[in-house]
Amino acid sequence: MKKALVIIALSISVVSCNQTAEVKEVKTAYVDTSVLMKEYTEAKDLEAKYKGQAEEKGRQLQAEITRFKQDAANFQSQAQANGQAWAQQRGAELQKREQQLTYAQQALSQQLQQESGVEMDSLVSGVKKFIKDYGKKNGYSYIYGTGDAATVLYAEEKYDITKEIIKALNEKYKTAPKTEEKPAAKEGTEAKK
Repeated sequence: MKKALVIIALSISVVSCNQTAEVKEVKTAYVDTSVLMKEYTEAKDLEAKYKGQAEEKGRQLQAEITRFKQDAANFQSQAQANGQAWAQQRGAELQKREQQLTYAQQALSQQLQQESGVEMDSLVSGVKKFIKDYGKKNGYSYIYGTGDAATVLYAEEKYDITKEIIKALNEKYKTAPKTEEKPAAKEGTEAKK
């Protein structure tokens, strides 16, 4: 009986030794996301777009602020000449205008943040999808992200594919059909002015 158990154990071990487990090589890489977003043309274009809008709308608001400051300076010199009742009434008007300008600055800032945030979220989603497709196409098991929101604390430089991703994304962006800003969106912002 013991011989039978030993023979069975030996035969099982011989059979299991003949079946080698297939080990798949794991291909990994990482992308420096902060470099990617600095060098990706679409991200640069998006940043420039909203910087330009902020400057344009800021100039309009700045002109109103300048007029307000001039009116406030004139108020100082005219207050004594026109009496206390006039000064109180005019001071209240100036205070109301100052408050309105402060609200307008805050509203402009929030509007630009919201609009750019929506587009930036869309851009980030597109980049993530692109990297996922790139990883599948090029046989990667894992692609990690480093940068501002680091998920990798250390990686050898030879696994850095950031430049490849940037090049591929920029090529895709160059060949993608450019969509014009919607006229309805422009009219809506013109109506608010």
